[in-house]
Amino acid sequence: QVEKRLELVKQVSHSTHKKLTACLQGQQGVDADKRSKKLPLTTLAQCLTEGSAVLGDDCLLGRVLARRCPAAAEVPRRRRRGRRGGQRFAPLGRPAPFSLMFLQVEIPNIQKQRKHLAKLVLDMDSSRTRWQQSAKSSASSSNLPPSGAKADALREEMEEAANRVEICRDQLSADMYSFVAKEIDYANYFQTLIEVQAEYHRKSLALLQNVLPQIKAQQEAWIEKPSFGKPLEEHLAVSGREIAFPVEACVTMLLECGMQEEGLFRVAPSASKLKKLKAALDCCVVDVQEYSADPHAIAGALKSYLRELPEPLMTFELYDEWIQASNMQEQDKRLQALWNACEKLPKANYNNIRYLIKFLARLTEYQDMNKMTPSNVAIVLGPNLLWPQAEGNITEMMTTVSLQIVGIIEPLIQHADWFFPGDIEFNVTGNYGSPMHVNHNANYSSMPSPDMDHADRKQHDQSRRPLSVATDNMMLEFYKKDG
Repeated sequence: QVEKRLELVKQVSHSTHKKLTACLQGQQGVDADKRSKKLPLTTLAQCLTEGSAVLGDDCLLGRVLARRCPAAAEVPRRRRRGRRGGQRFAPLGRPAPFSLMFLQVEIPNIQKQRKHLAKLVLDMDSSRTRWQQSAKSSASSSNLPPSGAKADALREEMEEAANRVEICRDQLSADMYSFVAKEIDYANYFQTLIEVQAEYHRKSLALLQNVLPQIKAQQEAWIEKPSFGKPLEEHLAVSGREIAFPVEACVTMLLECGMQEEGLFRVAPSASKLKKLKAALDCCVVDVQEYSADPHAIAGALKSYLRELPEPLMTFELYDEWIQASNMQEQDKRLQALWNACEKLPKANYNNIRYLIKFLARLTEYQDMNKMTPSNVAIVLGPNLLWPQAEGNITEMMTTVSLQIVGIIEPLIQHADWFFPGDIEFNVTGNYGSPMHVNHNANYSSMPSPDMDHADRKQHDQSRRPLSVATDNMMLEFYKKDG
């Protein structure tokens, strides 16, 4: 049983030693530095270092790789130091304890004892054979047992050989019993392997966790982030803007080249042009000259941005309030309810809806040429500004909600200067030469000062009544004629 158990232990030890040796990525006799250069982690670190140098700091990926390189280079260095650690060995590295205790000392000694015992047994059998042959020859000549000096020498030789066999057999048995008794000590080397592996991975994890916040900080500080499909406040916070970049870029370009374009926002653009412009806006790089001849693509990109927002510009929270306001029959009450809903918009949403509505009001001033009346604009653009949170069948939604949304957006456009008093600079960042939106109703005594902030204006107008549509239109026409 002991021999069988010893054989199994030997097999397991040999197999483990073999696998550990294979993890050295080369033969044990090869120079350690040459061997370490072949490690996958080392080649990965070199690749990252070269990549960061090629990309440079002008590219986010280059910055991230630059922060990652020290950690990538340190991990294989830790592994190499662990392999040179003598009695302690790195994971997947130097299998010294197994070689020393199992395969180079204990098991070889037992195997050597076995071979020596086998030789002694052969010697004893040979001595016994010679003594037996001497006894037979003596017996053939006489009936007396073998005697004489020769016979005594053969007998002594046989007894001595038997004694050596017995001593060797006892020694072998003692070594095997000792091996089994110390099996717990040998098992500790497997435990040591796991402990060192855990220590190695803990240090590597600490190293990587230390560099991870630096990489995250680089990504968070990078301004050139996609804007399509991202929350409005997140995009504004990252870019440091008040008006979303796609909104400002599209509006300023349309003010230059699209105000008289018939069917703007209604005519579908080229799919390839639209896709290209959206991708360009996503990385904040737009060639104005390229798209000045295709205002429909610009209008389509603006509609896509508004529609792809996770939450509509007019918010899910105020959806019911907007719909209730549109259902009011009396004109003045409906306008007042819409104004109240506008005042409840978050600051980022308010700034962008104000910017957009002012632009749409400017667009409708050219309705004789572009055929886009406030009603037409509300029909094609309204569903991109407000939609219910739990969308069902799209056809059903269009039939039941679209008319109500048109009833919200159309008056906002018609009375843009009443809902959002004050002039507005469309070209916020100064990249385009856009004119200011003139407030035709600036002399109305009921208007709060445009210098008031959002909260002060809200408090000032709590009891304010809306102008009637007739008065508003009459004053609009008056100021138009007045020049």
